[in-house]
This record gives sequence, structure tokens and C-alpha cells, in this order.
Amino acid sequence: MRRLAGAEDEEKWLAEGIAGIQHNAFFMHRALDANNLREVLKYSALMLSELRTSKLSPQKYYDLYMRAFDELRQLEVFFKDESRHGLPVVDLYELVQHAGNILPRMYLLCTVGSVYIKSKQAPSKDVLKDLVEMCRGVQHPIRGLFLRSYLAQVSRDKLPEIGSEYEGDANTVMDAVEFVLQNFTEMNKLWVRIQHQGPGTVREKQEKERNELRDLVGKNLHVLGQIEGVDLEMYKETVLPRVLEQVVNCKDELAQYYLMECIIQVFPDEYHLQTLETLLAACTQLMPTVDTKIVLTQLMDRLSNYAASSPDVLHEFLQVEAFAKLSNAIGKVIDTQIEMPIVGAMTLFVSLLTFTLRVHPDRLDYVDQILGACVVKLSSVPKLEDARAMKQVVALLSAPLEKYNDIVTALTLSNYPRVMDHLDDGTNKVMAMLIIQSIMKNNSCISTADKVEVLFELIKGLIKDLDGTDTEELDEEDFQEEQNSVARLIHMLDNEEPEEMLKIICVVRKHLMTGGTRRLPFTVPPLVFSALRLVRQLESQDGDVTGEDVPATPGKIFQILNQTIEVLSSVPCPELALRLYLQCAEAASDCDLEPVAYEFFTQAFILYEEEIADSKAQVTAIHLIIGTLQRINVFGVENRDTLTHKATGYSARLLKKPDQCRAVYACSHLFWVDDIDGIKDGERALLCLRRALRIANAAQQMANATRGSSGPVTLFVEILNKYIYFYEKGNPHITPSDVQSLIELINTEMQSDDNGNRRTHSDPFFTSTLRYIKFQKQKGGLMGDKYDLIKL
Repeated sequence: MRRLAGAEDEEKWLAEGIAGIQHNAFFMHRALDANNLREVLKYSALMLSELRTSKLSPQKYYDLYMRAFDELRQLEVFFKDESRHGLPVVDLYELVQHAGNILPRMYLLCTVGSVYIKSKQAPSKDVLKDLVEMCRGVQHPIRGLFLRSYLAQVSRDKLPEIGSEYEGDANTVMDAVEFVLQNFTEMNKLWVRIQHQGPGTVREKQEKERNELRDLVGKNLHVLGQIEGVDLEMYKETVLPRVLEQVVNCKDELAQYYLMECIIQVFPDEYHLQTLETLLAACTQLMPTVDTKIVLTQLMDRLSNYAASSPDVLHEFLQVEAFAKLSNAIGKVIDTQIEMPIVGAMTLFVSLLTFTLRVHPDRLDYVDQILGACVVKLSSVPKLEDARAMKQVVALLSAPLEKYNDIVTALTLSNYPRVMDHLDDGTNKVMAMLIIQSIMKNNSCISTADKVEVLFELIKGLIKDLDGTDTEELDEEDFQEEQNSVARLIHMLDNEEPEEMLKIICVVRKHLMTGGTRRLPFTVPPLVFSALRLVRQLESQDGDVTGEDVPATPGKIFQILNQTIEVLSSVPCPELALRLYLQCAEAASDCDLEPVAYEFFTQAFILYEEEIADSKAQVTAIHLIIGTLQRINVFGVENRDTLTHKATGYSARLLKKPDQCRAVYACSHLFWVDDIDGIKDGERALLCLRRALRIANAAQQMANATRGSSGPVTLFVEILNKYIYFYEKGNPHITPSDVQSLIELINTEMQSDDNGNRRTHSDPFFTSTLRYIKFQKQKGGLMGDKYDLIKL
């Protein structure tokens, strides 16, 4: 009837019950004040009769029980004082057993029993055994659970444990354990029985009520865990087997899960470790519907924390072979629970791996074994689509990286890449980014070609398209971040042995060349600079170093670089390819390889001619060519003349006159290099400047024709600064009169435009240049004498 009743009815019944307790408690208190034992027992029994109701839910029944419990406290105080009721406690213990109804009788008996034990007129074990046995008279699940909970509560401080005043010859710790175990056993039976009451339509409500009552049962295990004197031997031989017997035999999903959870939480970690086999055997005997993975996960987490608490306990794990036992148990659970979702299995593997990394960090074979088991499980499902399972796999793969702070260690795990193969493309990239971030964070250096091969297999999701995925679909910002990470990674690959470093470069190149047109502009430059670093290393060793397999010579490396940049130029990405060709040319020059440097320049000029059409890109490219050629001194006269002729020719053919002018006067530096071995052809340098001056004049005339104004004199001032530079450096073909004439030309241009209108503003660049000349005049010395020849 209760189960079909509404909340309003329950509130009414609770109110009636509380009113009945208060009514009878009033008369009981009057009897207590009068020290009238007969009336006290009468009204206390009537008061406790209100607990006989079957109409209330556990929550409401608890409210009623607490009202009665408070009154029983007062009653116990009365029973303790023999002078008030005039009856020896033994006789009182007999007297309360004559109460008419069993439930009030048992509450009164437990209350008097508490006083009886405290009086020490009988061994506590006898009284406790008597009470726990007689409580069997109440078999209604809810009433019986609360009665036994009351018994546990009033007897907690009267157990004959070590250090207790009730311990003695007749009372031992075993008696205390036996009492708690028996009470636990009976409470568990009552708790499980609730599910079999009432029609099946209210099963969900029954489960909710059982959840509300579970702490009453679990408190017994908490008491067992707190009893002083329960050593490992007693726990192993008595406590754990008796508790597990109840857990396994009750065949109830909720009870098994909750009680296993309690066992793991309330007993010491060292006890779990020493009884691991027994505990794990029980896990495999639980009902198939019990979420065993959470139980095992909690157990492994506790053991992991125990291992991390002190290095001194690690030898205990070795003695009991904890890893082997846990691994076998997890394997059995996964095999027997066929319907366990893949996320459950992955969660177990993550917990086992966490345990292993804390307890056996040096046993990489254990780590690889776990990863291997994970591969087997993942292989049994067609495709991993569960996002939660994917998250657990990422956690599994991340754990070794976080523990060892060294990707090199993870690269030795043969099953690591096999696990990654089961990730989808998006998660594979996330994992690859985590690997690269770990390398960057820990500044790890990958120093062998074999490890680089494994590493690039792990991060292949970033290097190439997987399963035909299109890079066009990726967010541009995310894509750039991924490729920049790969670029940073390439700089972390290093080996002081040139032969091995060349092998690393070849392995990286092999992987990068599969990246597609969008990736190469990000990944080829760091590869090129890594190879150039090796070239300079070889150069510093004064001679070529050869190995057994691949000769690590600058010539061999430049061949690889030429092929690599050629692929980049066909992407197409000609501006970047041109820059890299020029970098290689400069490196070849440093190695005194004139033909190689010439070939790189040739490739750069071909790109300029055939691929670079944008006028701005042409300007940038020609200045890069001029700057690089100016720094190179390896070329003979013929080759240098060919290249400088090409450079000056391209400079004069730029689209815009100002760009032509600036490129041509920059070419003057190709004929006058200010170092000891540099070329010093002052006449050709002057020719470049004069040619630039003609172009500047033409630019002024064009500006005047199109806009009616000659525009600023910036180009003339820039050329003037070049004249001054070469004049300072001692070019004999630059005379003071040349500088003076150019200054006068600029002044003329500054004074008026072609229409005869006087300009009202001055050029700050020109003003600064004149100030510099005056400063040099005032400075004195040889340079001052030189500048005195220039009349301002």
C-alpha cells in the first residue's frame, strides 16, 4: 500500500507517527521524573510501537526513527542509574524481554544491553552475541535494518577491541569482529530482500529506496576498518573472506557494486596489496551487470597513490607480483564481460597503465604489454567511433609522455604506433600535437634515424592526408599551427655524427615529400636549414667525412637540397624556393664549391625569369639576389661577370622606374665589396650609379608629364648617399666634384619644379645627409680633410 501512496499520504502518516511518539514520550518523561519503572517501560514500548509502520519510505522512516532515537538516549540514562529504578541491570535485561511486541522489545533490549555491557557484570561478547541473535526476530527489511543500525550505534564504543576497557581474558578482538560481521551479514540479507517485495512495476522505486539505505549496511564495514587490533593476518584469514562471501553470494548488482566499493575505501592500502589475489578473484565472480571496471579502477587508483606515497613500499608490490595479478584480472573481466563497451576496457587499461608507471616506471615491457592488450581489444571493433573511448585512448597514449618527459622512451614502445593507428584522423592529429608539445616542453633531442622514422610514423596525421582527407576542409589557422609545430620539431632532430645526421635528413625528407602542396612551404624550409647546419658542421671539420653507407659530404647534401627545393618550386611557391636557392648558394660558397654555388644561382635566376611575375615580388627577389651575390667571393672572374651582368640586366628591366633606379644603384655593391678579398672595381660601380641617376631623371620627367609635378627628390638623395659611401671607402672614380654636382642638382630640384613654382618644403632625408657631411668636416682628421674638398 505504501508503494502506491502519494507524497501527501506519506507526510500525513509521518505526522501521525511523530505525534504518537511525542504523545507517549510525554508520559514516559513523567514516569522518568517519578522513577516509575513500570510506567517507563509501558510508555516507551508504546512509543517504539510507532516504528512498526510499513507505510513510510526509508527517508520518511528515518525521520521517525531519529525522533525515537533521541528519546531512547534519555531512557538509557535512566537505565544506567540503578538508584532510580531499584532493579539490578541483569534483572532489568530480563524484564524488558517481556514487552508485548518484538520491535519495541528489541529496541529496549539493545538499550538495556548497552547499559549491561557498560556495567561489566557479564562479558561483553556474550551480551553482544545475544543481542545480534535476537534481532533476527525482526525480518521486515526496513524495520530490521534500522533496528540493527541502532544496535551497531549503541555498541560501537563497547566493542572489546585493543585498548578498550572491555578487552579482557573473556573478550578478544575476534569477538568484536565476529559481532560486526554477523550484524553486517544479517543487514545485507535484509537490504537485498527489499528488491523482492511488491510488484515488479515499482522496481525502479525499490532501487531508489535501496540506494537510500545502503549507508546503513556500509557502516558495518567502516567499523571493521576502524577496530583496533584487526591486523593483516586477521583481515586476510577472517574479515575479508567473510565479507567477500556475502558480496559474491548475494547475487545482487547494487549490493555487490556498493560493498566492493566500501571494501576498497575503508580498509588500508597495504591490506589490499597483501590480499590482492583474493580481492581480484572476487571481482571476476561478480554479476555480469556489475560495473566491474569502476571497482577495479578505484582499486588500482588507491594502490597507485599508495605506491606514490613512499619509495619504501615499492618492494611490497614486487613481492606480491601486483602487476601480473592486476593484468590477468583485467584480461579475465574484459573477456567474460562480452557486452562491456569499448570505453570500459580503455578505462581499465588507463588505470592499469597509471598503476604501472607509478609502481614500475623502469619496466617498459609492462607498458608495452598494456598497449599491446589495448591493440587487441581495439582490433575487435570495426571502427572506434565512441568519443569517450577515444578520449581514454588519448589518455593512455599521453601517460608515458607525461611520466618519462622524454619522447625517446615512448619511441621504444613497439605497440605505441599500433594504438595510434586506431584513432580517427582528428584525434590522431591531436595526439600528434601532444607528442610534439612534449618534445618542445622537455627540449628532447631525437638523435637516430630509426627513432625519427618511428616518430614521423606517429605524427603522420600532421605530415600527410590520411584516408583521402582533404586539407582544404581544415581551418586555415589550425592548419598553420599544425605545420608550424612540425617545422619546430625538425629543428629538434640532431646528431653530432654527420653520417647519422644525414640519414635523419633523408628520413625526414622522405616523409615530408608526401605532404602535398599546402604543407611543403611550411616544412621544407626547416629541413633545408637543418641540412645547411650539417654542411657548416662539415665545413668546420676541415674536410669531407665519409661513412660506410652514405658519404656525408657537402656535395651529397647539396644534391639532396637541390632536389628538395626543386619540388618546392613546382608547388608552386617560387619566391620561397628562390630564397632557399640563395641560402644554399651562400653555403656552397663557404665550402668553396664554385660549381655548386653557380648552379644554385642559375636555378634562382630561372625561377626569377619563368615563375615570378608579380612586380613587387620581382623587386624583392632581385634585391635578394644582389645581396647574396655581393656576399659571395668564391666565383672566378668569368662566372661572377655572368651573374652580375644578369643581375644588373634584370634590375634595369623592372616595371617601375623608382624600382629600377634602386636595384641598379644596389648593383654598384657587386663591383666594390668592402673587405680584404673583395672586388674593387670602382669604374663599374660608378657606371651603375650614373645609370641609376639617368633612371632617376627619367622618373622625374615621367612624373612631371603625368602629374604636372616632378615629385620628391628621394631617389636623387638615395643615390647621393651611395656616392658618399663609395667616396668614404676610397673609390678613386668618385670625386668631390661628383658629390658636389649631385648636391647642386638636388638643390636645384628642391628650389623649383618644372613650372617655375618655388617649393616651400625641404626633404628631411637630404637635410640629414647634408648634416652628416658637415659633421665629417668638423670632425677633422683624414676623413675631415677628405670632406673639406666638398663645397656645400
